[in-house]
Amino acid sequence: MAGAGARVLPLYAAGFVTAFGAHSIAAGLGAYTGFSSLLTLGLLLAVYDGAEVVLKPVFGALSDRIGPRPVLFGGLLAFAAASAAFVLAGDPAAVGLARFGQGTAAAAFSPAAGALVARLAPAARHGRAFGGYGAWKGLGHTLGPVLGGVLITLGGFDLLFGTLAGLALAVLGWATLAVPAVPPLPRTRQTVLDLVRRLTAPGFLRPTVALAGATAALAVGVGFLPVVGAASGLGPLATGGAVSVLAATATLVQPWAGRAHDAGRLPEGAGMAVGLVVAAVGLLLATTIPGLAGVLASAAVLGVGTGLVTPLGFAQLAASSPRERLGQTMGAAEVGRELGDAGGPLLVGVLAAAAALGVGLAGLAVVLVGIAAALQLGRTRVRR
Repeated sequence: MAGAGARVLPLYAAGFVTAFGAHSIAAGLGAYTGFSSLLTLGLLLAVYDGAEVVLKPVFGALSDRIGPRPVLFGGLLAFAAASAAFVLAGDPAAVGLARFGQGTAAAAFSPAAGALVARLAPAARHGRAFGGYGAWKGLGHTLGPVLGGVLITLGGFDLLFGTLAGLALAVLGWATLAVPAVPPLPRTRQTVLDLVRRLTAPGFLRPTVALAGATAALAVGVGFLPVVGAASGLGPLATGGAVSVLAATATLVQPWAGRAHDAGRLPEGAGMAVGLVVAAVGLLLATTIPGLAGVLASAAVLGVGTGLVTPLGFAQLAASSPRERLGQTMGAAEVGRELGDAGGPLLVGVLAAAAALGVGLAGLAVVLVGIAAALQLGRTRVRR
């Protein structure tokens, strides 16, 4: 396993690149635009994820056709080029194009990295492998706003984008040396109807919906816990610390959940259902316990819930997908996560605007419990 571990570590680092790149820039965009136009800020925030939603299935299918390794390398190289282009352009208005280029590149190397993790790690250790992959992405989410703020303070967005370019190139070099060639597997002809059947089969649909729910809860925690804290009179330091607690907890839980799955102590379906219910409880804690204690408790419980779901969901996807279609499967599942990332905050925002923030958080909690119940109901039907 030591050899397999060395081969997947650069893939974990690739996951860190996309998470760190997305969050380090996003956290500073408000100040970068001077908060002059919320529409402009919203577009700049959305363009990265928008590129991923549209293009991840495309690049996932391409990795099945030509092999995931060249797609991984090309994506990392394109990410470095898009980041360096912003620095060389010397035009602050080019940030939107740079973000789009980075999102397009991440849409290539993210599903390719997921497919390679599944191909290179033994099937009996998929939980641990995807737990580590998720932990590195969680580390990128955690460190992105903090280190991004430091880099912007020291040298502006030029230093941040230049650092991202160097980081992507470093990971590319590491992957070139450590990740072996994984040739594409022979594939049978697939019609559109075959694709629809596979993407609506329980083996794909259940973990993807669970991952979308967990990602929605994580996005809501990051976006709305500071709002809850501010309403209780807490300052940016305390609310920012709560968000870091959420991300750090999720980062620590994922490898443990993966190891427990591989040891047979944490079944996929039951574990994902429990994780979603725990995340729902975390959302409710935010408004039921007053002050800093409530915000921190909510953050920690949300981190535990989302950390349980992520490695189990990807392990089930890897186990249920044909190996020759892993790239396509991972790309399509990532779209589900991106939709949860956008849909969760949108749902909470709409309900909060119509009633109150507590109602919005409760609404998402109900959705998560509903998904958990559907997962359990599906398992019961399968056993019968």
